[in-house]
Order: sequence, then C-alpha cells, then structure tokens
Amino acid sequence: MAKREALRELQARLAKRLQAAQSEGIAVSWLAVRAGGSNYLLPLAQAGEIVALSQLQAVPYSKSWFRGVLNVRGNLVGVVDMARFVSGSASAPDGTEASVVTLNAQLEVNCGLQVDSLAGLRGSDAFASSTAAPAGAPEYFGPCHTDKEGQLWQEINLRALAQSPTFLSIGA
Repeated sequence: MAKREALRELQARLAKRLQAAQSEGIAVSWLAVRAGGSNYLLPLAQAGEIVALSQLQAVPYSKSWFRGVLNVRGNLVGVVDMARFVSGSASAPDGTEASVVTLNAQLEVNCGLQVDSLAGLRGSDAFASSTAAPAGAPEYFGPCHTDKEGQLWQEINLRALAQSPTFLSIGA
C-alpha cells in the first residue's frame, strides 16, 4: 500500500513539474527512466501513464522478456521487461521500485514497459551533446544524449518499438 502511495505522489509531482514547465515555456520532451543499469528517454507524447508493478499474471509459452499481463483500470496490458528486451540484461528484482510505463493509447498497443526506476522529466536543455543512434542499432533507437554530468541516455522511439515485429512477437 505504501508503494502505491509513493507512486501516486511521484506521478503528482511529475504532473506538477510538467504543468509548471509548460506554463513557463520550458520544453519538456522525455520521461527519463532506468532499466538494467542503463538510462533511457521515453518521448512524453508517446508514453501513457505510470503504474506500480503489482499482481502481474504470467503468460505461459512467451519470450523471457514478456513478463505477463497487468490489469490497469480494467484493461489488460502486456508488460515487457525493458532491460531484457532492449539489451538482454537482467532488470532489478521484483520488490524494488519497479514501475510500468504504458504506451500511449494512440499507438494502439496495450502494452507497458517495466522499468527499474523513474528519473524524472528531461528537456533538451538537460543535455550537453547528442549523437545519432549507434550503427546497427534497432530501428526504435533514437539519438543518444549525454547530460551535463556525463551520463549517456538512449532515446527510445515508442512508436517504432510498438511497430517492431520482434516486439509484437511474444510467443516463445
């Protein structure tokens, strides 16, 4: 119960920061998340809501990165372990501050990405430099951004991810 309250407080803080940034004319473009020891940027226009990872129902005969389904306000949402899908690395163990970031309904995929932690909102002013996606990277990789502390952040195009045949093929 305390975990849900903490998540609601985080969502409320993020919503307030987003409203304040928009009213002050600051461009906020991404939700920053961490998964499997890596930093990712999810475009706000393509992301949905943030929900707690709880009461996940496993799906037999599915890929290892497909965690199962979650009931989000009466809708079944498939949950993909972002770290395992993107890089093959293990995500944080259950019971940590893991959350699910759902994809925007406009993408027409009832799915969410399990992330280890939320790192707030970011705008282009938070980064010192940007480079193109690495050669041979998946089609859903966007530019890489380096923040002012030297940390690398990989942008993920959720629209391209949701249309990727690999992402849509959950059967083992």
